[in-house]
Amino acid sequence: MVLTTLLVPFVPPSRQLELRQRWSARLLKILGIRLSTDAPFVGPGSLIVANHVSWLDIFVINAAFPTTFVSKAEVREWPLAGWLAAKHETVFLRRGSRGHARIVNSEIAALLAEGRHVTVFPEGTTTDGSHVLGFHGALLQAAIEAKAPLQPIAIAYRKPDGQYTRAPAYDGDLSLLDSLRAIIAEPQIIARLRVGEPLSVIDTPDRKALAHQARECIVAGIAG
Repeated sequence: MVLTTLLVPFVPPSRQLELRQRWSARLLKILGIRLSTDAPFVGPGSLIVANHVSWLDIFVINAAFPTTFVSKAEVREWPLAGWLAAKHETVFLRRGSRGHARIVNSEIAALLAEGRHVTVFPEGTTTDGSHVLGFHGALLQAAIEAKAPLQPIAIAYRKPDGQYTRAPAYDGDLSLLDSLRAIIAEPQIIARLRVGEPLSVIDTPDRKALAHQARECIVAGIAG
């Protein structure tokens, strides 16, 4: 909080991303979570599309590919977390408002045009990590407008022996404290990122078709 207040406003965006990546990696280490990713690079100005399991997803992705996130507007009102999210360039979306979705798409497209990564969770909610819900394609329009690559990334949480664990899940009626207790109770968790082939919005300029392709890629990435 101190560094966010005193340092972040006065450093360039590239430096902010470096700090975000470093802080995220440090948090994962404190929680006993090891990051595993099969690709060291995601092209600049990519719209990252990922499945959504936990509040940890944000730190896992930031530790690998520091990015701006799109979040539901309610998060802005959360104590501390909402303030931190706002200070770190989160784009807030009022769900159910088509007019606001258009505004948010314009914001995302502008960031992508600057070569920045932006991440969306098209399921619109979290799961326990064992499956993937249907994808909403509304925010994928930003990639079409910016002619930016759509980058699917599958997030899976595993034990060291490769078995599935739902310890990081933040779904249903679980509280943040319940989720944190479950994470700490596991001796070690592997946060696995599977980076799929980028999808071309030039070849497929239809957000519903892109949503379907991205989901299929992520489903395969979780299973693999």
